Amino acid sequence: MVWFEILLVTLTLLSGVIWLLDKLIFAKRRARADGLLDEASEPVVVDYARAFFPVLAVVLMLRSFVAEPFRIPSSSMMPTLLIGDFILVNKYAYGLRLPVTNRKVIEVGQPERGDVVVFRYPGRGPSDPNTGLDYIKRVIGLPGDTVSYRDNQLSINGKTLEYTPVGEYVGKGPGVEMTGATELREKLPGREHAVLEITHLPVVDQGEGEWVVPPGHYLVIGDNRDRSEDGRFWGMLPEDRLRGKAFLVWLNCSGWFCRNSFDTSRIGNDIP
Repeated sequence: MVWFEILLVTLTLLSGVIWLLDKLIFAKRRARADGLLDEASEPVVVDYARAFFPVLAVVLMLRSFVAEPFRIPSSSMMPTLLIGDFILVNKYAYGLRLPVTNRKVIEVGQPERGDVVVFRYPGRGPSDPNTGLDYIKRVIGLPGDTVSYRDNQLSINGKTLEYTPVGEYVGKGPGVEMTGATELREKLPGREHAVLEITHLPVVDQGEGEWVVPPGHYLVIGDNRDRSEDGRFWGMLPEDRLRGKAFLVWLNCSGWFCRNSFDTSRIGNDIP
C-alpha cells in the first residue's frame, strides 16, 4: 500500500521536524528568566509531535526494513495462501530498500526458486489501473532460465517438473475457494509445494508459452494455476519491483464482523 507508506513517512518527518525546530529554536524563546522552560506555554502541536515521533519512527523502521504485514485478497496462491490470510513479509531478504521509492540501498540477497514474494505489479502498460499494487506470487524462473508451461506442466531449462497427485482439493475455513479442483505436489528444484488445477470446468486461457528470463528479472506464477494473473500473461518481474519474501501467516480473517470469519488453524503457519 504505497499510500500508507507515503502517509507514514510524511507524518514521521513532519512530527520530527516540529519537535527538532522547537527544541533548537522555539523552546529557548519560551524559557523563563531562570532558564527553565515554561511548559504551560508549549503549543499543543509540539506536545503531540514529541509524543508521536518516536512511535512513528519505530513503526517506519520496522515496516520498512524488518517485516511488513500484508493481506491476501484473492485465490491466486491457493492452496498455499487463502483469501483473508494476513501474512508477514521479510523486508531485508532481498536487500534493504527505502520506503515509498523502493530503491535498494544495501545488497543482502537474491530470490531463490520457489520463494513466495510480494512485489509491486509492473502492469501491462501505462493504462493498466492495477500498476503499482502489491501482488504475491511464487518465483519460478530465475535470470537466464528458459521456462515453458504446457498441458498444466512446467519445464525449466528443458527439464519437466515432477508432479505427485494428491486428490480433490477440499478446503476448510472461510477463506477457501476452489473446492473440487485437483491438488498436486509440484517438485521445483530444492522446493516442493502444492498447486491446484481446474479439471471440472473449461479454462479459457491457461497461459501456455515459453519464456527466457532476462537478467535482472524473474518469472513469477501463482500456485492456483488456472486462477492466477501472473507472469505468464504480463511478462517478467523486474528486480526493482520486489518488496520482500513472505514467510508467515499470522491470522486469517475473511470479514471482521462476520460470523465464523476467523480461521484459527492458520495462525503461525509457515509459507513453503
